[in-house]
Amino acid sequence: MAKVDRANYIRHPSPPYEDSPQFVFPYITDRPWRNHQRATYGSSLSYFPPLLPLTCTKHAYAASHILPYLRPGARTLDVGSGSGYLAAVFHHLVGPTGTVVGIEHVDELAKWSIENLRKDGLGEAVDEGRIVIVTGDGRQGPYDAIHVGAAAPITPPKLLEQLASPGRMFIPVGTYFQNIMHVDKDKDGKVTETEVMGVSYVPLTDLEKQNATAW
Repeated sequence: MAKVDRANYIRHPSPPYEDSPQFVFPYITDRPWRNHQRATYGSSLSYFPPLLPLTCTKHAYAASHILPYLRPGARTLDVGSGSGYLAAVFHHLVGPTGTVVGIEHVDELAKWSIENLRKDGLGEAVDEGRIVIVTGDGRQGPYDAIHVGAAAPITPPKLLEQLASPGRMFIPVGTYFQNIMHVDKDKDGKVTETEVMGVSYVPLTDLEKQNATAW
């Protein structure tokens, strides 16, 4: 994380190293109430686990839980990659022989995140396909590690299919009550789900449903 400059992954001119949520959509000066909605439903820099209210801490926490699978050469999937910040962190962990794929259903954010990665000195990794940001539902695995930055009602079967053996998925699961889950698949394909802690994340949704919630 020390190799990733957070100042390259935010829009609002607040202190970039403050351990707090940051806006990732362009700041709306004439309708400031929309900024809260956008921050809440925007991307991977914006959710608020009650036990981890500080965003840098949240990213470190998430990365630490899949760290054994972020080994050199690993393939990693970041669902809801937002600003690209965590994709950059994963890239430094899996090294030049690894691949990080970020999925973001908001095309504006996907394009902006690529700009951010280039500003942070990772343009070569983007050009060579070692960091890939896609708009939509992403690409097929298998992935050694999967990070999901929004809460699903249940563990998504399609993501589970893309998890390698062995591999781990870090995902918040639930609706009103949510928990971080470790979804582990062993070398024989056996899946074990372990409840880690209670959290409160934005829902994992598609662009149409997200736009329907706009104020």
